[in-house]
Amino acid sequence: MNRRLFVSALSVSALSALALAGCGKSRTAGDPDTLTIAATAVPHAEILEFVKPALAKQGVKLEVRVFNDYVQPNTQVAEGRIAVNYFQTEPYLAEFNKAHGTRLVTIAGIHVEPFGAYSRRWKALGQLPDGAVVAIPNEPSNSGRALLLLAKAGLIALRDPKCVSATPKDIVTNPRHLKFRELEAATLPRVLDQVDLALINTNYALDAGLDPARDALTIEGKDSPYVNFIVGPESARKDPKVQKLVAALRTPAVKAFIERKYAGAVIPAF
Repeated sequence: MNRRLFVSALSVSALSALALAGCGKSRTAGDPDTLTIAATAVPHAEILEFVKPALAKQGVKLEVRVFNDYVQPNTQVAEGRIAVNYFQTEPYLAEFNKAHGTRLVTIAGIHVEPFGAYSRRWKALGQLPDGAVVAIPNEPSNSGRALLLLAKAGLIALRDPKCVSATPKDIVTNPRHLKFRELEAATLPRVLDQVDLALINTNYALDAGLDPARDALTIEGKDSPYVNFIVGPESARKDPKVQKLVAALRTPAVKAFIERKYAGAVIPAF
């Protein structure tokens, strides 16, 4: 399946990156002061834009390349086109490495995005009718996350209530006969008018103008284990530019920025 990447206004230099994407090499590969990083638009690229000035003072030019899917950011890092990425949880990375034969590693956890359930037809989960159509992400780590949230809300029961990679086949009790549609995560906000309920990653919810704290009918708590990490090859751990990025992201200023801008929809993990 072809996946379309888009260029965000957050990254002025991304236009040049697209022009050279087919070459298999980063445009800035020869620039020792530039660090390229792949990210989804909200909140990851916004947080990265916030730390750009601090990194620039340390001699690091941060080039943010924005994607609207969860595959290309890992693929391009694995191929060496981009240094690191910032968009995913550890369960998702584990599934990606297993499916694609890659060896990317988590470098530093930055924040949690509580996963939520949204509806434009109903104001509470208790209003869901028998046979309601529920849209969930179509890849294992996020489908499992969605089903665990529904199980916690009492709508279904799973064979293994702790399985982070559960699929609809693992549902053992479904008293409301919910019908599940498995779709690409990025498309879920766009189908809200077509389904009774959609389980949406917070970055895509925010990008679609949803307010998780206000609009979600149920949402993960602050104890969610799904931390979003900086990810890259093993060698990136020792890269001074990556180390400076991690340090810049884990400052009181960034914590305050996240808390102020996202009002609980994104929670610092440091």
